[in-house]
Amino acid sequence: MSKKIKKRVTLRRYWITRYLVTLCIGLFVVAIVSALWIRHTTLENRLNVMTILSEGMAERIVATEEQGDFKGQDPPNFFNRPKGEMNLESDPFTYIVDTEGTIVSSNRPRGPMEQQLHPTILEEDDTVLELSITSEKYYAVKSPIEIEDSVIGWVVMIESKDNLAKVNQEYTQLAIMIISLALLGWAAIYMLSSRLANPIKKVANAAKQVEEGNYQIELPNDSKELEVHELIHSFKEMTNKLERLEALRTELLAGVTHELKTPVTSISGLLQAVKDDVVAGEESKEFLKISLQETEKMKKMVEDLLAFNQFAANAVEVNQAIHNLNDVVEDAVHSWQITQDDGSININLTLLSEPVEIAIDPLRFQQIITNLFNNAKQAMEGSGNITIDMYKHPDHIVIQVADDGGGIPNDEQPFIFERFYRGENKKYKVRGLGLGLPLSKMIANALGGDLVLKQSSHEGTTFRLLFPIDNS
Repeated sequence: MSKKIKKRVTLRRYWITRYLVTLCIGLFVVAIVSALWIRHTTLENRLNVMTILSEGMAERIVATEEQGDFKGQDPPNFFNRPKGEMNLESDPFTYIVDTEGTIVSSNRPRGPMEQQLHPTILEEDDTVLELSITSEKYYAVKSPIEIEDSVIGWVVMIESKDNLAKVNQEYTQLAIMIISLALLGWAAIYMLSSRLANPIKKVANAAKQVEEGNYQIELPNDSKELEVHELIHSFKEMTNKLERLEALRTELLAGVTHELKTPVTSISGLLQAVKDDVVAGEESKEFLKISLQETEKMKKMVEDLLAFNQFAANAVEVNQAIHNLNDVVEDAVHSWQITQDDGSININLTLLSEPVEIAIDPLRFQQIITNLFNNAKQAMEGSGNITIDMYKHPDHIVIQVADDGGGIPNDEQPFIFERFYRGENKKYKVRGLGLGLPLSKMIANALGGDLVLKQSSHEGTTFRLLFPIDNS
């Protein structure tokens, strides 16, 4: 069964599509809520207007009529109110009724009420009432006609709920506002997504160039967005490091070839001389001795390479156990000293004042000390002093290894723990693959500690080994 390939879309299209869907849903909800709110507010306002109009009409009737019964009177001038002045979409049915609910006068010949208002309309205490007439909703607003605190009739205005809540201009304005917001939102997300997508697209194109082996790329880093700036900066740093590693790989290939070819050539030449009887007696023994020394050097380089690859692949088991750190350090220093024939290196060892037991692998620790001491001896060109000081901190132990050699140049110090890196001086003076310090750091990390360069100058170099203390 073939796996279905998921279709990819551009970042700009992805975000614009989803943003517009979200925006439209949000604006639709806002439009619905706003329309309901406008309808409700319009209904309330128009009911208030009807209340004011009915009260005003009742006051005019009182002002023009004498106290008493006014049945049969027809004052049409009371109904002549311009619709615009009333702020209503329609002219509501207006009735002047007596206390019994009988319609005395109205602004229209026919309406929801024929000749008599339902008594409950006048009996209710509320000024505004909601009615159901012929399955349609109506609102009734009533105001009493009072002369000397006596109610002689009522002014009642009735209008359907649909007419009272009817709005057109407000809905048009709302629609214009919603559409404008949608267009503005679309323009904003388009510009913002373009601003975000363009640098990412450039980084993607640059990544393709790196994939093809071209590390000479140019990326503008004038972005004001912190994340985009960090992305471009990190990509540039990664590219520079890849370029440096590629150069180191090429240099390693040449270096390993040279370093292995040199002893092989020497051994081949020396043995050929012995075979052809070019040398004899003690001189032939000296040639064999030199051949063995060259073989040991070549063996050491191969062992370093294999050991590094095993640690890099986590294929080497570290056997940690509880040991007295003073004893472990003394054994490692002694093991290195007995391999030195000339005794030209003076070692000053300061142990911990109080014994401390930590989990450590003595064999792996000895590898670290051997690498540090060999580097120190090479830096001191065969003679000098190595000082080891041990300090105890609350949560870790510091083992400081210092020499009085020529030091590491400042421009080389950031790269000393990179695999296969060799300084300019070592390339021509000392054979090796540049794996001693990287391997030592990896071993220290495998033991739960670390190896760092504290300082280096023309007066000497100081490394620090840090190992944790289990205080539980």
